[in-house]
Amino acid sequence: MPTAANEVSNFKNETRARRFPTERIVAYGMLGVGSTLIATSLFYGSSLSAIMGLALTFWGAILLYVVPGKHVPLELLNAAAASTMVNVEKVLNESEIKGTGVYLPPKYLEDFESSLVFIPKETGNRLPSSQEVDAGKLHSGSPNGVFLTPPGLALSKLFEKELGMSFTKADLNVLKKELPRLLIEDLGIAEDVEIESQGNIMTIEVTNNIFNKLCDETRKLEKTHAAVGCVFSSALACAIAKATGKPVVIQKEELLNKGKTTRIEFHTLEEA
Repeated sequence: MPTAANEVSNFKNETRARRFPTERIVAYGMLGVGSTLIATSLFYGSSLSAIMGLALTFWGAILLYVVPGKHVPLELLNAAAASTMVNVEKVLNESEIKGTGVYLPPKYLEDFESSLVFIPKETGNRLPSSQEVDAGKLHSGSPNGVFLTPPGLALSKLFEKELGMSFTKADLNVLKKELPRLLIEDLGIAEDVEIESQGNIMTIEVTNNIFNKLCDETRKLEKTHAAVGCVFSSALACAIAKATGKPVVIQKEELLNKGKTTRIEFHTLEEA
């Protein structure tokens, strides 16, 4: 019976061979839809449309960045993502959100391959019921809070495309084995990656990743950084939530080695 690790090996080459033309089409589609939503938000004054539009623009740029022969400047990615984060900060301020974001596992979602982060209005890790979760709405009534598309969703999708499988079919052992090679060799996102897990805590140390500058900017947005993390840590949280099938919180993020290494601590939550 094939294991999750075997599935990674079996599908990786096939995925690499066919993904680029499709990704380019999807990328341009995202850029087009994103631009339309941004224009709509300016006309109607809609924060939600602005967030969705800027997020799609960023995701489209990410896709183009990783397609060989069609790279876009990294500065463009940072600028697009930074704008998205600023709008998230506005939503959190306007909604008076104080809690830490909880990355919901697939069983809470209608679309198992998507990701959603719930941010409670008050501190604490209270979770909404599966009936309350709705990716199409912004506010939750019980408990009070907001649902947001994770800023790292598109990046986590790219991780899955490179691996040739969904994280829903993986587990922590696959993540520990495949993520370092994926980030260092396949995507060239980082120079070094170390992963440790013990109980409900998973710690990932990443050295010289290409999103360092963007994550530095996100730290200036206190509520956003505390609630959902930056694009990179958010992508990892999406992956862990899918692989473990449990809610995940980005508990701590710190800089080491004169800012070259980022140490991120994730907690998986036990549900009542």
